[in-house]
Amino acid sequence: MKAFKTLKNDFIANRWQILIGLIALLIVDVLQLFIPRVIKYAIDDLTLGIFSPFRLLLYGLEVFLLALGIGGFRYVWRNFLLGAARRIEKTLRDRLFIHLQTLSSSYFSHTKIGDLMAHATNDVEAVRMAMSMGVVFLVDTIILGVLTIFFMIYIHPRLTLFAILPMPLITLITLLFSRAIHRRFEILQKTFASLTERVRESIAGIRVIKAYVLEEREGKKLSQLSQDYIQKNLNVTKVWGMFFPIILFFSNLSMAIVLYAGGKLTIFQSISTGDFVAFLSYLGLLAWPMMALGWAINVIQRGGASMDRLNRIFAETPEIFDSSGAIPLGPLKGRIDIKGLTFSPGDGRSLILQNIHLTVKERERLVVAGRTGSGKTVFCNLVARILEPPQGYLFFDGIEIHEIPLEVLRRSLGYVPQDTFLFSDTIRENIAFGKLDATDKEIEEAARLAQIYDEIMGFPEGMNTVIGERGITLSGGQRQRIAIARAILMDPPIFILDDALSSVDIQTEERILEGLEKFLQGKTSILITHRIAPLRRADRIIVLEEGKVAEMGDHNTLLSKGGIYTDLYWQRQLEEELERNNTGIME
Repeated sequence: MKAFKTLKNDFIANRWQILIGLIALLIVDVLQLFIPRVIKYAIDDLTLGIFSPFRLLLYGLEVFLLALGIGGFRYVWRNFLLGAARRIEKTLRDRLFIHLQTLSSSYFSHTKIGDLMAHATNDVEAVRMAMSMGVVFLVDTIILGVLTIFFMIYIHPRLTLFAILPMPLITLITLLFSRAIHRRFEILQKTFASLTERVRESIAGIRVIKAYVLEEREGKKLSQLSQDYIQKNLNVTKVWGMFFPIILFFSNLSMAIVLYAGGKLTIFQSISTGDFVAFLSYLGLLAWPMMALGWAINVIQRGGASMDRLNRIFAETPEIFDSSGAIPLGPLKGRIDIKGLTFSPGDGRSLILQNIHLTVKERERLVVAGRTGSGKTVFCNLVARILEPPQGYLFFDGIEIHEIPLEVLRRSLGYVPQDTFLFSDTIRENIAFGKLDATDKEIEEAARLAQIYDEIMGFPEGMNTVIGERGITLSGGQRQRIAIARAILMDPPIFILDDALSSVDIQTEERILEGLEKFLQGKTSILITHRIAPLRRADRIIVLEEGKVAEMGDHNTLLSKGGIYTDLYWQRQLEEELERNNTGIME
């Protein structure tokens, strides 16, 4: 039960609903106990021959009213207790989603999406079941069990002792089985997470699977995982399946004892026939709590295992967060100072960036060039604080980056990464993602600047076209331009493009750069590119080589030096010339 301590505030928030539900549950249990009493009096009257149709009608009416009360209050406890559990489920799922959004990107690089989906569905549902029917049956078992034994003692204490002799064994068996169920359910949930992740990957990579004609192989892999999941389910079911018959056996053993001992007491008139029938009825009521106890323990054990996994996620802390010394600020102006920045991944075994010294002035247009793997993307991620830079090396407008609230920093940056992501929504919603109150005119203007407006209008639904998961219905170049339009719409003082034009042809790239020319005036911009056109338009270029600034200057200065930049430039010049020739041939 320790796992559920993190839900303390949720229980407090729903305390009145839970209290009303428990009171209604208590009333239901008490009312159930009076039905055997009514039956006792009716049978005793029949046995003694003092009955009349009117008295039988009264007994029937009493049972009817008790049944009516049981039904009404059962509705109340189900409505309040199960409703509270549903609200706790919603709150828990919301907390999980919000917490996941606070975690750093490094967490998601080593955590499978399928695992997170399993946590958000199966685990949250298992917790809800534990908080609803698990708790209900556990409380019901205690209340109904104790009260039933009290009524049985009232009829005959010694007979009650005989009846409950097998009960300690039931408790011991329950404890042993609950541990086995907990272990197997942990394994089951991990298997479900693997299955979910495999399905997600297969759907996301369906084009690759079809291209390589691997449908049959992937189907077999999925079938194997499904079989493994079924087997793990069967392992849980086998334990649970053994548990129920054992509980039922001891319940029936109690019934056999009572039939023999109670029958003798009735024959010798130690108890009346009505008492004997009522005692059997109470024993039947007692059998339910014993069976429900097993089910409740099973559900609560499953919920506890799921809550343990969720608590491990909640225990994860973001690597990137607002420091206690964060300063309330308005939008940044755009000056960036980098003073000896060195960066290595968490393992510390290799340096990706080494001793970077750089000042980017307000409204300056900087291009970062370099070979693949030279550290360009890491450089941009550090500036945008997607990766956590070390303290004291990176400054915006003279303020150390850790002293700038994350919201201010991110709102001041228009960042378009290499791997653009679009949501399965309309084009309009994707462009307006960072500015939900944008007008149609603003959205259209951003699309025009990104050179995607005409193509959007060519779609049957225009801006309202739904583009599928990750923009699967669009080409790579179209996805990149929509992502650029999204950043343009935010109108930030600092604009960062991380090789975000790599999927468009040269002619389209030149049109985009022309469209951005006016937009970038008055803004600080950092572009990572392998293309020629941005290099010529840059105020300054830095060339990274093995994480170091190897060269710095404008296009003409660097070209005249005959160094790394010159080699990269002429290599790319040749590639673009071949691309133009191939385009001409295709046309």
